[in-house]
Amino acid sequence: MRWKLVGFIVGVLVICIGFGMLIPVCFSLYYHDNSIEALIESMLVSVLLGILMMLFGKAQWSGPSMSHREGMAATTLGWVAAAVFGGLPFYLSGVLTTPEDCIFEAISGFTTTGASVIRDVEVVPKGILFWRSLTHWFGGMGIIVLGLAILPFLGVGGMQLYKAEVPGPTPDKLKPRIKDTAMILWKVYVLFTVVEVILLMLGGMDLFDSLCHTFGTMATGGFSTKNASIAYYNSVYIDFIITLFMILGGINFALHFQLFRGNPRAMWEDGEWRFFVLIVLAATGAIAWSEYGHKYASVGDSFRYASFQVASIITTTGYATADFELWTAAAQCILLLCMLIGGCVGSTGGSVKCMRIMVLLKHSYGELIRLIHPRAVTRVRIGPQAIPIEVLGGIWGFFILYLTLMTISVLLVASTRVDLVTALTSVMACIGNVGPGLGSVGPVDNYAHMTPFSKWILSLDMLLGRLEIYTVLVLFVPRFYRK
Repeated sequence: MRWKLVGFIVGVLVICIGFGMLIPVCFSLYYHDNSIEALIESMLVSVLLGILMMLFGKAQWSGPSMSHREGMAATTLGWVAAAVFGGLPFYLSGVLTTPEDCIFEAISGFTTTGASVIRDVEVVPKGILFWRSLTHWFGGMGIIVLGLAILPFLGVGGMQLYKAEVPGPTPDKLKPRIKDTAMILWKVYVLFTVVEVILLMLGGMDLFDSLCHTFGTMATGGFSTKNASIAYYNSVYIDFIITLFMILGGINFALHFQLFRGNPRAMWEDGEWRFFVLIVLAATGAIAWSEYGHKYASVGDSFRYASFQVASIITTTGYATADFELWTAAAQCILLLCMLIGGCVGSTGGSVKCMRIMVLLKHSYGELIRLIHPRAVTRVRIGPQAIPIEVLGGIWGFFILYLTLMTISVLLVASTRVDLVTALTSVMACIGNVGPGLGSVGPVDNYAHMTPFSKWILSLDMLLGRLEIYTVLVLFVPRFYRK
């Protein structure tokens, strides 16, 4: 393990985070708030320490390509560094005063979870609010993927980072060179961002709110500049635009690229995309039917609020236009299922992912067939492609680890004497990178009241969920460090 190389890569990412703080400084200057000093100090600390990390690893710029172990170590430590340095503006500005709160807010941003410990976001300085939302945008496609466009020029191979960072069972290289793949993903990401900003401004949002809510939408994050989230605007048009782009953010970005290349059939032929759309439509219809006559007097309102909440939860965005804690138990259960399923592989969404759910369901069905026909040879297929046995084993392993870690986390959070619903859904929301849960962490509440111990547990859950568990846990295996 070449720790100098790992430190070099982490240093590059920390420098990128530091220079990223220049953007909220501009907004701070424009609005004449009191966050300029905190942002500049945070930027200087990040850049200087990042340079020191790079100098520490300078001796290993050239050499053998990065191993998969070094890639996983750099990925995990890179996200930890992002949480630490990204939390500096919150601390230095006085918006948050404890280390656990600052790291919780920062890691929630970079992992696109959207869980917050800020009680009143509307009194927070604009510069800090913009930085908070910008962490979503950086984290959405991955600060590691962002670095991939730079690292090849420095003589460091990037495919190992891409494998560790991109969500899903098998990362899809769009181009032979990893730098080209990273640039393609970012071009699609930026294009969607620009289009949504313009559409939200046409709906009456100012530029600041349009940018912040677009960052939260495209990254499927959920940080809002309003305490009431999107419900503040009470606009059918804004609800529709954000619902549309949440869905786009929850779809594999490789399919968006194929669409722009003039191959719309690629999306329809993708089994995971059809499965994702089917779940969204079924869940929306079921909740709209459940809430019509109970919470909403018209069919139109039922579908409006049901579609937004379903899109928000299944893509793990976390925006809200309704307090779904007031909905029927059946509707809440459907949302919890959506929370567990998550978006598509290769999207900015979190949780288990539709592809894994599909594979597990098909494998379970195949086992039923084998009970009926013991000699039958069954293969799990997604479209024409058969899933290799090692991938199938990895998916089952991931799912078991996911449920195990979730169970352990629920027990630990429950030990702080919160109610069961809060303990369960707060863990589900954090490890799935969703944001709001039920109980005292519902869509109109936040995580400020949780104990410091719970916040550390939930912060770890957010990191585990964003990096798909294996990348983090492998660092705790002693054999990982042996040659």
